Amino acid sequence: MKPPAILILCTGNSCRSHLAEAILRKALGENFRVESAGSNPAGYVHPLAIRALEEMGIDTIGHHSKHMNLFLDDQVETVITVCGNADQACPIFPGQMNRHHWPFDDPAHATGTEEEQFAVFRRVRDEIAKVFGAYAAGRLDAIKAGA
Repeated sequence: MKPPAILILCTGNSCRSHLAEAILRKALGENFRVESAGSNPAGYVHPLAIRALEEMGIDTIGHHSKHMNLFLDDQVETVITVCGNADQACPIFPGQMNRHHWPFDDPAHATGTEEEQFAVFRRVRDEIAKVFGAYAAGRLDAIKAGA
């Protein structure tokens, strides 16, 4: 039996939610199931998001854009939205116990050269890593404390 999911939602499921999913999955390890989805999936994971994760040494194999409705019949214990549109469109999932909204800038809207755009992806990735790293530390501390 698979553990309940921590589901990270964004509108397009191409940048922010994938960055958060990969970073949180790495931080939490095997005891948790971390997924991401979108309310209006783009159908791809942004290449600069993949590059930003690989720069951190995080494997992106298996990441693909998916719709949040895929998880309606799943056991979801926590939903975290990372953009305002997803927060407004977020349904209640059966069994859901926790909901958080931590918005981040959308790096897909960055302009300029590819390197200037990538600088925005790095900044957003690092902001996500800080917030989700703290969340992971709290979850792992709660397990150690027996909560």
